Amino acid sequence: MILIYTHKITPRVRYIFKHIFTRTLKIEIDFTSKIEDFVAYNGPKLSYTSVALGKEFFIKSTNLLFQQGVNDLEINFSKWEEAPCFFATGIKSAIPFDIFSASFYLITRYEEYLPHLKDKHGRFTAEQSLAFQHDFLEKPLIDIWAYKLLKVIKERFPEYEYKKRTYKFISTIDVDNAFAYKYKSIIRSVGGIVSDLYRLNIFNLWDRFAVRFNIKKDPFDNFFKIIDYKKEFKVRTIFFFLIGDYTSFDTNISASKKKFRLLIKDMVDYARVGLHPSYYTMGNIELLKKEKERLEHITNMPMIRSRQHYLRFTLPDTYQDLIDLEIQEDYSMGYASHVGFRASTCTPFYFYDIDFEIQTPLKVFPFALMDTTLNDYMKLTPKQSLGKIRDLKNEVKRVNGTFITLFHNESLSGYLRWRGWSRVYGSMLKIASS
Repeated sequence: MILIYTHKITPRVRYIFKHIFTRTLKIEIDFTSKIEDFVAYNGPKLSYTSVALGKEFFIKSTNLLFQQGVNDLEINFSKWEEAPCFFATGIKSAIPFDIFSASFYLITRYEEYLPHLKDKHGRFTAEQSLAFQHDFLEKPLIDIWAYKLLKVIKERFPEYEYKKRTYKFISTIDVDNAFAYKYKSIIRSVGGIVSDLYRLNIFNLWDRFAVRFNIKKDPFDNFFKIIDYKKEFKVRTIFFFLIGDYTSFDTNISASKKKFRLLIKDMVDYARVGLHPSYYTMGNIELLKKEKERLEHITNMPMIRSRQHYLRFTLPDTYQDLIDLEIQEDYSMGYASHVGFRASTCTPFYFYDIDFEIQTPLKVFPFALMDTTLNDYMKLTPKQSLGKIRDLKNEVKRVNGTFITLFHNESLSGYLRWRGWSRVYGSMLKIASS
């Protein structure tokens, strides 16, 4: 155990020290605000305060972890060897910046509480983030800092027995459209035919009829292929099902369709299943509750996992709604337009609610990449995408973090805009599992 002295043990101090030491570095810690207890302790210890007590291992604190609420802070960047950092502290500190305040700022998404412009879907954009502006979005910076801190601690306390965490991989699948053509209503099918005729999409029109009359398999029906991959690579897989009512943004088939309900039940037998709250659930807890109960009724099990459709959430409101509905895990932490680490970490973390200054029971699982980001936003080829996937996976593996990917069942089809992508998911699993 490492004893931490600080002049005031605040919820923010407890939260970020526990994340860095306990969850990231696997080091048990305890706190004291009594100087005599700190001096009397003979084991590894460090002080985190404004002035060193003596010649102890000392990291100088800034004010952030002793404040409440949100303030418009001045952020100036410098370097800790090759790593960017901010909240510089000077030469008397064991490291040149306040790693704990900087980590708290990034992981709580402090900047998303500040006034900002939203995109057309009401989302905070990657381009407004410190990580994007200072070119570390594709690096799990908090984890990198933590391991650099560990190196310094090991030099000071070489006899302490340190544990290693292991690299993990989680594959997640968003099911926005379980089927391209099958099981859709007459109105939607006729509308699709009219649209294909108007655009002279003869290929699509043939596929539509071939699938409807069981000549061909529906191109988006790749679920058991994903399960086969799960078994082959022994990978933890989670399906997030969109079961909201039809809107222009929510286009899955009706959750009342027997075949769709059977598909969900099948997936429960082979993998984990979560809720994919529809577009308009952001800011509408009653709609979110309705969809959660709908999926629970289909699966006959409590629904504890969630990822927002369109990654559409706002902090802290959406997470407060999830907590109120007893959702335990959220997988929405990432950007649609850019790959990388929105919260600057590849370690699952508990959401800290700055409004109430508490660590909540909601565990956030940040993902590193999404297939639509690579294909639609970044316009990468399948080969280029696999290169980007490999780079991100290597960043996570260097710090033994958790590599989380987001794919859609549609991308495995190699159909329409996914032409050439049919083997990318399998190749990604091979890269991520190695």
